[in-house]
Amino acid sequence: MEMDPQILIVLGILIATVIMMVFELFRIDVVAIICMLALGWSGVLTTDEMLVGFSSNAVISMIAVMILGYGITTTGVMEKFSEAILSKVGHNKNKIIGFLSISVGTLSAFMQNIGAAALFLPGTLEISRKTKIPVSQLIMPIGFAAILGGSLTMVGSGHLILINDLLKNADLEPYGLFAVTPIGAVLLIAGVLYFFILGSSVLPKESNLETKKSGQEKLMDTLSLSKKIWYLSIQKNSPLIGLTAESSGIWKKLKLNIIALSKGEDIVYAPWRETAFQEGQILAILGREEDVKATIQEFGLSEISAPSIFNRLDKPEESGFAEIIFPASSEMIGKSIRDFGFRRRFGLEPLILFSKRAEIKGDFSDHIFDLGDTLIVYGLWDNIRALKETSDLIVATPIESEPKNKQKTIPAVASFTFAIMLTFLGVPIALAFMTGAMAMILSRVISIQQAYKVIDWKVVFLLAGLIPLGVAMQKSGAAYFLAENMMQLIKGQSVLVLVIAITLLATTFSLFMSNIGAVVVLAPLVIGMAEIAGLDPRPLVLLAAISVSNSFVLPTHQVNALMMSSGGYKNRDYIKAGSGMTLLFIVLTVAFFYTFYL
Repeated sequence: MEMDPQILIVLGILIATVIMMVFELFRIDVVAIICMLALGWSGVLTTDEMLVGFSSNAVISMIAVMILGYGITTTGVMEKFSEAILSKVGHNKNKIIGFLSISVGTLSAFMQNIGAAALFLPGTLEISRKTKIPVSQLIMPIGFAAILGGSLTMVGSGHLILINDLLKNADLEPYGLFAVTPIGAVLLIAGVLYFFILGSSVLPKESNLETKKSGQEKLMDTLSLSKKIWYLSIQKNSPLIGLTAESSGIWKKLKLNIIALSKGEDIVYAPWRETAFQEGQILAILGREEDVKATIQEFGLSEISAPSIFNRLDKPEESGFAEIIFPASSEMIGKSIRDFGFRRRFGLEPLILFSKRAEIKGDFSDHIFDLGDTLIVYGLWDNIRALKETSDLIVATPIESEPKNKQKTIPAVASFTFAIMLTFLGVPIALAFMTGAMAMILSRVISIQQAYKVIDWKVVFLLAGLIPLGVAMQKSGAAYFLAENMMQLIKGQSVLVLVIAITLLATTFSLFMSNIGAVVVLAPLVIGMAEIAGLDPRPLVLLAAISVSNSFVLPTHQVNALMMSSGGYKNRDYIKAGSGMTLLFIVLTVAFFYTFYL
């Protein structure tokens, strides 16, 4: 084919885009917008064609996925999901990656990989937070597994479904549902093992997300606060039985704070000073280790591991420290904690008082509060929110954990499940997921304002900006030009060379074209080359379809685009981890097809 000027322009824009991405000359979404505008100004695409990405299935699906994921997260159901995972695999990073990767990969065999990735993303973020494993060590393996899992069945991804239609049109026999399962399983298992063996080397040690300290962390660092909670059981004949927090001297003498007390299934947060201690009660205490040991010795208490009834105290999203300031208008000015009934009213335990530059710990129940006094408390975020909303005190510490809307768990899960089921029934993923997102809004799981805020526009513009490049490659004939010239070069070569060439060409196309677009271009060329070489074209077409899933080097695949912001990745992170995965994919695919399919 002659080198048409438009082909030259498109290839030039393609090369420039690759250079800007690889060397990170600009942020990746800015690169995508530059690419889109260049295609418009060059005249290769009309204005409507240039902007087609904003109405594409991929972009609409991405927006819907973000809304659905946020809606599920607000109900707290992902906390239960993460707890279930951790109860099975513990806190071992490789076990977590293996379990999640196999799960999401298997699910991708029967639904769109973006949907499978979206389903597991909120839970993976929750697991990262609980285990303190950097999110950058978990997100990318899950995303890669979702892509690889799409090759487990012939309905796992759109381009594999399309292949059967293209084969029928060429009067060739289509493939059965599990025709690709052997190679798909090999690729998925290899992908999991790749991160098992090389994960610590190829994945970023720390996320590139902003690492600013939270308000909670700043407060704890500034005041040297420890969140170590001691659980003490009151034994039979303990001298503490019958005494109260005030009369026992636990506050004044031992400088300890009782943040909760339980007996059986009942729990009281920040128990009142007149609450009498009883045999069998469990105390949750904050304080220095030496003071706790002295208390155990003096009152014959027994230290125990954290009972499940106190689990809210150990979760950062459920409880924490807060700084409370007394303004001039506060009704507590001129009163004491005892007068105001602070613990009974708010269920919060006062730890430290700052008054006139003095720091007071222990029992300051009779201190008369004055303008500007500051109180450090510990308790449930629910109780801190209640204090903020129902009193005239100023809560200076940001409450970074949003309240979970557990009453909306059923409609949230139903909306997400409904969207997933629609995709199983053959409804286009954009239509299915946007319907599920709207169901969440209509059922008041989230508001439309929250839906707008949760959309990551960086990801939207990344996809919307690069989709026109694939359109331009097809419209100008650049894709066909590259494919045809590649085929001409290998004409007359061995079958192995042909297999390698098809795999490499499909892999290259997958980075800048939709998988379906790449298959549409490659299928007729591959069929033609196979017929010339006297080979069965069916396995070679299938090879091309499998290989367009090999999209790991750049975050241009919609799954990688979705994971990029959540994992805090940069282009270089995908180049580093994706290069090895791409090479492994090519070697295994070529070897498998050459040995078993041809």
